[in-house]
Amino acid sequence: MRSPILAALLATASSAATIDWTAAYEKANASLAKLSLNDKVNIVSGVGWNKGPCVGNTAAVGSISYPQLCLQDGPLGVRFATGVNAFVPGIHAAATWDRALMRERGQFMAEETKGVGVHVLLGPVAGPLGKNPAGGRNWEGFGADPYLQGIAMAETIEGMQSVGVQANAKHYILNEQELNRETMSSNVDDRTLHELYLWPFADAVHSEVVSVMCSYNKINGTWACENPYVMDTILKKELGFQGYIMTDWNAQHSTSPAATAGLDMTMPGSDFNGGSVFWGSKLTQAVNSGEVPQSRLDDMVRRVLAAWYVLGQDSGYPATNLKASVQGTHKTNIRATARDGIVLLKNDDSILPLKKPAKLGLVGSAAVVNPQGMNSCTDQGCNTGALGMGWGSGTASYAYFSAPDAAIKTRAQADGTQISMSASDSTSAVGSAVNGADVAIVFITSDSGEGYITVENNAGDRNNLDPWHNGNELVKAVAAANENVIVVIHSVGPVILETILAQPSVKAIVWAGLPAQENGNALVDILYGDASPSGKLPYTIAKSASDYGIQVVSGNDDYKEGLYVDYRKFDRDEIEPRYEFGYGLSYTNFTYSDIFVDGRPNAGPATGDIISGGRADLWETIITVTVTVANTGAVQGAEVAQLYIGFPESAAAPPKQLRGFEKLALEPGASDIAAFNIRRRDVSIWDVAQKEWVVPEGTFTFSVGASSRDIRLSGTLDSV
Repeated sequence: MRSPILAALLATASSAATIDWTAAYEKANASLAKLSLNDKVNIVSGVGWNKGPCVGNTAAVGSISYPQLCLQDGPLGVRFATGVNAFVPGIHAAATWDRALMRERGQFMAEETKGVGVHVLLGPVAGPLGKNPAGGRNWEGFGADPYLQGIAMAETIEGMQSVGVQANAKHYILNEQELNRETMSSNVDDRTLHELYLWPFADAVHSEVVSVMCSYNKINGTWACENPYVMDTILKKELGFQGYIMTDWNAQHSTSPAATAGLDMTMPGSDFNGGSVFWGSKLTQAVNSGEVPQSRLDDMVRRVLAAWYVLGQDSGYPATNLKASVQGTHKTNIRATARDGIVLLKNDDSILPLKKPAKLGLVGSAAVVNPQGMNSCTDQGCNTGALGMGWGSGTASYAYFSAPDAAIKTRAQADGTQISMSASDSTSAVGSAVNGADVAIVFITSDSGEGYITVENNAGDRNNLDPWHNGNELVKAVAAANENVIVVIHSVGPVILETILAQPSVKAIVWAGLPAQENGNALVDILYGDASPSGKLPYTIAKSASDYGIQVVSGNDDYKEGLYVDYRKFDRDEIEPRYEFGYGLSYTNFTYSDIFVDGRPNAGPATGDIISGGRADLWETIITVTVTVANTGAVQGAEVAQLYIGFPESAAAPPKQLRGFEKLALEPGASDIAAFNIRRRDVSIWDVAQKEWVVPEGTFTFSVGASSRDIRLSGTLDSV
């Protein structure tokens, strides 16, 4: 018999977004009947690179009042627009572990997207998953864990589509590095594919995402955008995806094979030189010759039209105008997300928060705005000045930029604090800036991006995991000149910190991530204690780059690591991380008590009907876990309680895997219950022989704590 707690949680458990596909398909079928062959081909074919107002465009079809569809980057705001905000990147949103902020971020981005008349915003990103810590585009996604990625995808998509903007889940799938991304094959076993890389895309489909972008790479030897197993068998049949699949830009390699494999739209319709046109007139010829069945073309068109209808874009949608001013008050989310994604890694002697020091010394070029201008580098393709995002097509222009030095100087003036500064990365300039300062703050960075831009010899992927611009030596010089050093790190991903930590004068490390245009304001919120830090790492920071066991490869990637990525590998191989996945300090303290595990995972395969996201019973809550979290410190703070599941030995699974989190904001002395709804999919593994999700037999361990290594309480259940 289920407890009252379980019954209540089941009643309030979140479900997929409410979207009426049936009505949308009825409208799509009615319109389809009015279309000529040429009209149909135009709806699924881009008009060509740089031949429309957006990065991707289709032709308008007057007979059904269908517009020139506008598809525009990207995952943190509208690229190439002039009156929009630059929201924090996905990796920084993930570091908040805050569902409400993630959803609001998606909503606000979409409000701006709709305001400038863009129909499809090309995001969010669940690929790369971030298995390779040096991967160039990891920062666009939500971290190195599929569960965290999946929740962030769901919240973002539902926030976006609630406004009527088409979200686009990308890059599907196994696009984990920039080097040779357009030629390499990602070779992976079926279990690893399902349990790691497909997982967040299933969440996206369950949240009714209307479009998915297939990636550049091959998958087990076949191009992703003409791979029938990943597009048709898995995405459309196994996951029940009802929207349409588009190519990444110039990721198509054929006409008929791509069409019959399940591709629905080609973008941008040519290569970047106007050649390599595979659809358009070639698709017309393929249909007329019978190489592509008319029914397949109709299915493509029906899916594209249904996505347009299902979000109400057929009525009152604004005309495209990328110069419209639509920023509104959305910077409130940017500030909050930037602040709450900051992770405090070290705080010896409680040096933070700052307490009106008489003198502060600031060091590093990363403390100031880019001297050439905040948007002077095309697609943010440089690491000059303060860092707010990586580079590439996943960027947007800053509406403004709050630099760390400016924000700190404003606070210092109010406090009567003297500021001395060296906006240089030269170690010889350090002494004059930090001598006699009560506290010295040194700023360092590490950057990456998309492979079409090379920055300081980094061709997308990072060459190594060291700080850029001689960062280690800069910290050493500051630490030699001052006894109270705070290191602020803005980075796209993990950085090896051993040299920094070896300096006794380094009292605090603030992992400031990628906070976009609210960089300085968010940092001041944390440095001065206006808010207690509450961010947690969305990846592991190792003691050595070799500890990850994964690096960028020059040829095909055989995914030999299987399921053992990030903390899964560290746990299995008993490697001590420097800072583990899920780690983050606060200015207060939290205790955990009273774990309660309720429910029963019935062993065997999932058997429900296929719905959006897969079999219906996979999404049902079958177990609940509750714990009480109390703030036992002196200031208000927020704790991210994390649930990890250890599978029965028969599952041959990683020692523990994230399967729940809840962020609780608590006043001093207050407590609250963190409640985790465990779905059937959360306790299932992919059975390669049965081609189905199966709950294994044996004992499950449910562990709750403050990080993947800081487990406070555990309970068990047996499957029957």
